[in-house]
Amino acid sequence: MARIRVLVVDDHRIFAESLAAALAAEQDVDVSAAGSGPAALRAVERAAGEGRRFDVLLIDADLGAVGTDGVRVPPQLRGQGPGPDGQGAVTDGAVDGISLVARVRASHPGVRTVVLAERDDPRRAAAALQAGAGGWVAKDCSLSRLLAVIRGVLRDETHLPPALLTGVLRELTAARKHRTESERLVESLTPREREVLRCMVAGLGRKAVAERLYLSPHTVRTHMQNVLGKLGVHSTLAAVALARRAGVGPVDLAGDVVERGGQLA
Repeated sequence: MARIRVLVVDDHRIFAESLAAALAAEQDVDVSAAGSGPAALRAVERAAGEGRRFDVLLIDADLGAVGTDGVRVPPQLRGQGPGPDGQGAVTDGAVDGISLVARVRASHPGVRTVVLAERDDPRRAAAALQAGAGGWVAKDCSLSRLLAVIRGVLRDETHLPPALLTGVLRELTAARKHRTESERLVESLTPREREVLRCMVAGLGRKAVAERLYLSPHTVRTHMQNVLGKLGVHSTLAAVALARRAGVGPVDLAGDVVERGGQLA
């Protein structure tokens, strides 16, 4: 019998242990638990390195709501977001659920993810699907329902509560419209301006961009002003958000952007 390897990722210890115990009672399920995003990423990497990759991660939508110090982390600080929605870690204990979905999808595309939520939220459910999740399931659903979703996502099915379908479709349609508009605006940039934008997405300041692209700070300032003007925004944060919607990733900080005297200079 082929066994399904499941990792439960939830910073609510009692819930995680209870769910893991319930799943472990199934003959074809091997289950482990992780109490944070970083712990889950370490477990996924370790399992992959040992040749026993996890098949499905069950991820708490509110992961990171409680920091390592036991204090509840405000929603705006739980993740800054990569991939499609720019999620990210803020502290060692605060990687939100959708951020984790995106990271797992990027590094281990064969691993399926399902988000477990305490409440229906079309906007966040749509973001989870965009990040690569195969399902959004209520935490209080029956064990049989959860098992059906786990087995379904392994067949490349997408699972959503019926009550969320209309709202999620509306959110996905709106996101596609915004992405299309964002892509059109980014296409209006020159190659050099797009390179500067990628540096902005990476969080580089004017001086760092100047050093990286072998330009004067004054020239970089001009490029940045042109980028903001063409994108129709008034701040670097807004430009970065628009760039992410258009699928523009950060410049590779480990490598060179351009050579001195290259065509983009």
